[in-house]
Amino acid sequence: MLKIIFQFLLAILFIWALAYPFVQSDETDSVDQTTSEQPKKVKKKEKPLHNVTLPKFSEFTDVKEKKRAFFDFIRPHVEAENKKILQQRAKLEIARMMLENNLSLEEKQNKDIVKILKQYGLPETVNTLVLTQALRRVDIIPKEMALMQAANESAWGTSRFAQIGLNFFGQWCYSKGCGMVPKRRNTGAAHEVAAFKSVRAAVSSYFRNINTHGAYKELRGIRENLRREKKPVLATKLTHGLMSYSERGEAYIEELNTMIRQNRAYFDE
Repeated sequence: MLKIIFQFLLAILFIWALAYPFVQSDETDSVDQTTSEQPKKVKKKEKPLHNVTLPKFSEFTDVKEKKRAFFDFIRPHVEAENKKILQQRAKLEIARMMLENNLSLEEKQNKDIVKILKQYGLPETVNTLVLTQALRRVDIIPKEMALMQAANESAWGTSRFAQIGLNFFGQWCYSKGCGMVPKRRNTGAAHEVAAFKSVRAAVSSYFRNINTHGAYKELRGIRENLRREKKPVLATKLTHGLMSYSERGEAYIEELNTMIRQNRAYFDE
């Protein structure tokens, strides 16, 4: 009898020894699973670099309403900038006409012209040659082109750069702290994405970039030729001078022109 009991206990001990590694494994898996299910840290929301209240573009469910809200938000600033430029252009044209007819400019008139020349990075000598150069730069940007570039570059106002820095046109700056550091910036690159305090400042910067930067000389040449031929300054003509605006080149221009054609109904609402 004693021998049977001893054999029974020995059998139980043997079975436990075989099962022990699996018991340990189950406990370890349980601990790992509990650890992996712990909640991740919530990423801190990036604080805007401006005090402007933006429409909640990302919350629109109706595409037409979203587009209308975006255009209504940006359009007044584009139109205001073009109005200012037309006023400057008129002053330049009058001054050039007077000089061509050997008429002297008044002191205030001359000061106004010098101020415009300085703003557009031109020599501050007031003569017909410089005024002709100025008229190539001091000219409108069709609102259709400006609005579609804003929509394209900012993903209809939802991009991080638009939300945080009011940068709707993808403009860069090159001094440390001038804007926002791109998350995918190449190693060794020093540029930042410019940040603005107002939408008008962002739009004005975009206009100044197009009208003064050497990369868009071709665009200004296209516009000047249209003026000389007394043809309308159309957005779909000027976009061909934007090859340097995007690394995508011709594909970018084609996309802009397609967007312009598809959104004509919204431009004048």
